[in-house]
Amino acid sequence: MKGFATELGLREQMAADGTARIEFDAGEQHLNPAGTGHGGVLATLVDTAMASAARSRTDDGEVPATTQLTLALLHAGHPGPLSVTAQITKHGDHLLLREADVEQERRTLVHAIGTFVVLER
Repeated sequence: MKGFATELGLREQMAADGTARIEFDAGEQHLNPAGTGHGGVLATLVDTAMASAARSRTDDGEVPATTQLTLALLHAGHPGPLSVTAQITKHGDHLLLREADVEQERRTLVHAIGTFVVLER
């Protein structure tokens, strides 16, 4: 991981064969005004994990790019460690369908689905 993800403090644990896992330590600065995990932070987590999963299945000359991302916010999060697991569920000629879950203390906070288009450099 590099760039934006590194600046946020995301840590890639693994990325191979269409699956990826990242970890993140949520702090007070990552909460919304209601005092729960900010939706924008959670969206960034799933998008980043999905991108890692996609890159693990694409060639060097291909660039996966998010075209659609949908989140179901199931439970409120709080400061502390979060883990995100993403996997490719379908792989077409130019599209990848992915799913991801954000978990905290063995509870699923977010389930996400998304679509990536694979672009040529």
